Amino acid sequence: MPDSTSQPPPPHNTAWENGWTPDTSRAPGTRRLWLAGALALTTIAVCATAIVITDKEPDDTARTKEATDPSSIGADGPGLLSFASPSKKGTPTPDEHKPASEKSPTASDTGAEHSATPSAKAPAPSKSASSHGGSSSSGSSGSSGSSSGSSSSSTAWKSVRSVNYPDRYWQVSGDYVKLNPAGSATARRASTFKVVKGLAKSSCYSFTTADGSYLRHRNFILRAEHNDGSSLFKQDATFCPRTSSYSGAVMLESVNYPGRYLRHQNFQLKLDQYQNSSLYRADSAFRLVAGLN
Repeated sequence: MPDSTSQPPPPHNTAWENGWTPDTSRAPGTRRLWLAGALALTTIAVCATAIVITDKEPDDTARTKEATDPSSIGADGPGLLSFASPSKKGTPTPDEHKPASEKSPTASDTGAEHSATPSAKAPAPSKSASSHGGSSSSGSSGSSGSSSGSSSSSTAWKSVRSVNYPDRYWQVSGDYVKLNPAGSATARRASTFKVVKGLAKSSCYSFTTADGSYLRHRNFILRAEHNDGSSLFKQDATFCPRTSSYSGAVMLESVNYPGRYLRHQNFQLKLDQYQNSSLYRADSAFRLVAGLN
């Protein structure tokens, strides 16, 4: 009978000396692998943290030095703070750069008596409009408003030309004033007026003809009549220049009917309530030019 050596039972069927059976569901040494991996990850994290801290310290030191070193700040101050800095003391306001003639008018310049203008868009009083009478005339007629106070120095012979019909002028036709061409010598004489200080207000205008009649409105129609000396006539014959939207032109407002301006309609001169329209502004805009006669 041959010798036979008995085989030991499989390991999984053999208990260890401590009496527990090993776990065969995972490979041997798995716990050690997990511990080694965790240790490696911890080492890497520690090293990365140390590198970051080491790099940050010089950067913080440089920033602190820059913040405290006055030589690192420009002449205009640090960064965008210079844009928020207040303006230098003594900087003039925008109004101070303007000539005196362009500064905002005071209450005494605006003419409180014209506060009844129908619309906020109605033309404002023009302080320079009165100079139209003497700017285009020649000789002694250009010395309007001089200190001598004589009648020759405060009057000027003018013709009144329409803005939207530049070939037509104010012209006395019968007892009325119409807008007509001035082709003949007679028409030119009828289209020439003496511009004098307003009968009812010296800062405004009155217009006289060669025969001494005045232009006045009656029933809101402009006509030529002799002065009867009444207060009503003086007011009806006084017109105040106002700023026009057309360069070099004026609008003429009635002194006793504020908000009504002279305008032509069907070539008839009349006093009409202000209207905020381009047609009205064109019909009521006139240029005072040198007399045609």
